[in-house]
Amino acid sequence: MTQADSAAFVVTLSRALRRAGVPVTTDRSVVAADALVTLNPQDRKGAYWATRLAFVASHQQVSIFNRVFAGLVDGLEDPADQRGDPNAPPPAGAEAGERKPIQGARQAELSGSSETSPWASPSADQERDSQGSARETALAAASPEERLSQRSFEDLSAQELADVRHLMARLRLEPPLRRSRRARRSQHGKRLDVRATLRRSIRAGDYPTRLAWRKRRQRPRHLVVICDISGSMEPYARAYLQFLQSAVGGSRAEAFVFATRLTRLTRVLRRAPALAVLQRAADAAPDWSGGTRIADALHAFNRGYGGQGLARGAVVVILSDGWEVGDAEAVGRETAALKRLAYRVIWVNPHKASPRFEPLTGGMAAALPHCDAFVSGHSLAAMDEVAEAIADSRQTAA
Repeated sequence: MTQADSAAFVVTLSRALRRAGVPVTTDRSVVAADALVTLNPQDRKGAYWATRLAFVASHQQVSIFNRVFAGLVDGLEDPADQRGDPNAPPPAGAEAGERKPIQGARQAELSGSSETSPWASPSADQERDSQGSARETALAAASPEERLSQRSFEDLSAQELADVRHLMARLRLEPPLRRSRRARRSQHGKRLDVRATLRRSIRAGDYPTRLAWRKRRQRPRHLVVICDISGSMEPYARAYLQFLQSAVGGSRAEAFVFATRLTRLTRVLRRAPALAVLQRAADAAPDWSGGTRIADALHAFNRGYGGQGLARGAVVVILSDGWEVGDAEAVGRETAALKRLAYRVIWVNPHKASPRFEPLTGGMAAALPHCDAFVSGHSLAAMDEVAEAIADSRQTAA
């Protein structure tokens, strides 16, 4: 069965299940389509189990699924309909049994369209062109997630932000490696391991003819994320909090937020459930949606956490639109000081995606010369560019 045929069947089945009262989500439809392509069932039973495992989440939904699946695949009605019990357990032979065909409008209601199933017996008057419509439905099956990934964070509803939260949890942040002070034994090392060489010679009772070598270990660099939660960044801060939570949960990372003052959120984000992260962060940062003092926040970080070694050799990501209510030149000085401490400084400005955007605001214009990368990060797809900038090991001259 081709991918287009699987997508067409899943789209039709999803619509019929929604009309029957089963809460079908986009993720379950994608799982069902992938299962059909991977398993490639050749009969009705294989298609039944591949889609049932994807769509059915509780025992109460089994009978509904059996009725809808039978009506869509082979035009049969469920005996539970005649008994008047829609929540009855699936009857014997529900998967492959012989049942009476549905008549007229009832069959059209269950099928929801004139499309036929790949596992149903085709008839001469039901033949259709699978080249055109199947490809269109395949695109429709994948389009919700694609459209969501391209939309700006400020345009998303609460439900769409919840979907973005699940998708952003898959984002992998991999800072470049650095050489550690600790060494390990290696055949390709360039440093002589004197102790291991002497132990070998003592065991052999001879001169140290076999030399042991060591080389320095490599560890990922620290990742520091500083997010602007002022009023101008509030539409994006809700999504960026999930980015911060993914960072501190998947790597050696530190998370900070600021509006009029700097607040460390690393422990809060590591302990907070995903659904409560916004409320926990707002409680920990009382200046949420306040004014913007980028220079003061960077100064507090450089003199406090940065001076303690947190930023030394680290990859620092600043998520801000660059609007500074104070001295714009101070933003440039603090960014330059941060650059001297950090290995790489990345500035994420969600307004960069606009074709009319120019970094002319005082704070942004002053900080940009001291940044190694400047990306937008306005959508889920743009966050991939942020992940690539974090993984990049190139540096620019300060």
